[in-house]
Amino acid sequence: MLMSRVLLLLPTSTYRAADFMAAARSLDVEVVVGSEHPQAMASSMGDRAAVVPMDDPQAAVDAITALHGRLPLDAVLAVDDGGALVAAAASARLGKRHNPPDAVRATRDKAQMRSRLAAASIPQPRYYAVPGGVDAGFCVAAAGEIGYPCVVKPVSRSASQGVIRADDPAALREAFDRVRSLVGPDEELLVESYVPGEEVAVEGLLDSGRLEVLAIFDKPDPLVGPYFEETIYVTPSAHPAPTQQAVGRLVADAARAIGLVDGPVHAEVRIGEDNDMSVLEVAARSIGGLCSRALRFGAGISLEELILRHAVGLGTGDLRRESQASGVMMLPIYRKGTLMAVHGLDSARSVPGVTGAEITIPIGRPVVPLPEGDRYLGFVFARGEDPVEVAEALRKAESLITAEIHASV
Repeated sequence: MLMSRVLLLLPTSTYRAADFMAAARSLDVEVVVGSEHPQAMASSMGDRAAVVPMDDPQAAVDAITALHGRLPLDAVLAVDDGGALVAAAASARLGKRHNPPDAVRATRDKAQMRSRLAAASIPQPRYYAVPGGVDAGFCVAAAGEIGYPCVVKPVSRSASQGVIRADDPAALREAFDRVRSLVGPDEELLVESYVPGEEVAVEGLLDSGRLEVLAIFDKPDPLVGPYFEETIYVTPSAHPAPTQQAVGRLVADAARAIGLVDGPVHAEVRIGEDNDMSVLEVAARSIGGLCSRALRFGAGISLEELILRHAVGLGTGDLRRESQASGVMMLPIYRKGTLMAVHGLDSARSVPGVTGAEITIPIGRPVVPLPEGDRYLGFVFARGEDPVEVAEALRKAESLITAEIHASV
């Protein structure tokens, strides 16, 4: 049997290279690494390391097509948002399984996503698109139609970067100025109604338009703003089975409305009073950061293995999540500066139930909190008998970790 070969698009900023490479080794899948810049070992890797200009989709697709001519590929797979559009467009040209590029493009532009969801009558926040080049007064006028509290956000960012709640016009003007300083004067923004309620994250896999829900994560720490820094994810969800099923149907409907048909999906849903639900986000990728390490399926396989199996047609087998509760905590960054040291990791790892703790920002690098920041300090993982026990272990571990940050001069 011939070995499958996958081009993995790995932006230099991704956390996920190691987990995907480990999954490929376990499946005996040959990997070609595509990134924006030459790899350190590129001279010895030949065509197994390719430069793919992911900020120029047309040039990237041309480069991948040329690579395929020399080294036939069975799949092109993006590990996160940065390469999703390129992977879809290249897969379409090569005749591999893929999402329509225009659908992926809509997930990368929140205004397009909102428009597609609205056209299909998918429940979501009320919203108003604010064009580039206008002042804060336009934003305030839009909020007057939507009502307060509201949320302002850029259309292009992820991980809650630039997302700010405002409870009145003065706060909205301040939020508008902060988001504009982050993305520049020309990017479109959204003003959305703030949706109260509990938030869940849905991890799924699309196969020919059919969504298989892999996991629903609860977020036990309320996300009420003014910034929306996520901390704890735990699964299985504590919501009743009918509610979870309704969430799954809603995400499937949202994916269909956007036009997604194949591959991983990560979605965010708010559940309000009387089980009213709103779609906050749908992404054509799997869960970000190192959060996938909280998931195991069937006989202990990782989410990355499932995604690779699906991409090359190996069959996904048992998609049931492990029976044990599990969770992850994204370690917040509390202030801006330079990361000098992190203390307490050994103590955190010794907390009963904790299975790992990892800092993902190198010592000596700058750190920036939300809403301007775009990453977390690191991740803590835990498993236990139930989600409450897991959340308690994660909170205990986080309380033992301290970051030494020197203020920027």
